[in-house]
Amino acid sequence: MVKAVGLLIDTAGIDKLRITGGEPLLSPKFDAVLPEVMQMGLSDVSVTTNGQLLPRKAPLIIDAGLRRINISLDTLDARAFRDIARSGDLATVLKGIDLMLEAGIKVKLNMVPMRGKNDHQILPMLDYALARGIELRFIELMNMGHLQGNALFERQFYGMDEILELIAEHYEFTRAQAPLDSTAARFEISGRGMFGIIANESEPFCRTCSRLRLSSNGKLYGCLSNAKSYDLRDTLNLPEPLAIAKLQSILGNALADKQLASFRGEVTVMKFIGG
Repeated sequence: MVKAVGLLIDTAGIDKLRITGGEPLLSPKFDAVLPEVMQMGLSDVSVTTNGQLLPRKAPLIIDAGLRRINISLDTLDARAFRDIARSGDLATVLKGIDLMLEAGIKVKLNMVPMRGKNDHQILPMLDYALARGIELRFIELMNMGHLQGNALFERQFYGMDEILELIAEHYEFTRAQAPLDSTAARFEISGRGMFGIIANESEPFCRTCSRLRLSSNGKLYGCLSNAKSYDLRDTLNLPEPLAIAKLQSILGNALADKQLASFRGEVTVMKFIGG
């Protein structure tokens, strides 16, 4: 994994890395990979986690020097949490958040609003985040995996306009600038903080997406909306000049898989390809 990341740095010029999943803290590779990638000169390294193992892994994360972490949390209601997450408990996640904040690590929360399941938690989640200096990201439900071609997607989808309309009833906010290749529209509540919306359906960002995804079994994906992948494992056994030359060819194909306009959906499930 570390060698593959090094090759991508040398070949693609990447300078940001997110360790995601699935749940990365479950992986036996995590404890070895995180400290090594933190020493690779990247401008930004972050981890996305559901937070269930965060209290246990906090010393490793803090000692490695991680400065930013994204935590997936869809509700502050303990009963609803069990229904949505299907395992774990809310108290553990909240404890992990507190440990990260106490260590000076910047926390972002990821929430997927779903009509009829947790849309009533949009404002409580925002209040919780603003009170702690956390940026909350609302992520529109994605038309992929088990939701691909499923009427459940249409029933549960809760879009950007609805989110903003609800928040506007309680807060005044203005749209903030974001980097060209950002996936999130960001908004500022003056004197309180920021929140964002990853509006893959309402405001697609495919035209400016610059992300690559490396799976835990060595497959490179150019796009969340395309199940096509490229195996890097043989490349890792080549001498570096040959490996870079082969990877350049692979990168050209992977980048060509990106959608031209908007997210079209895919049967790929998020636990295999990451966010």
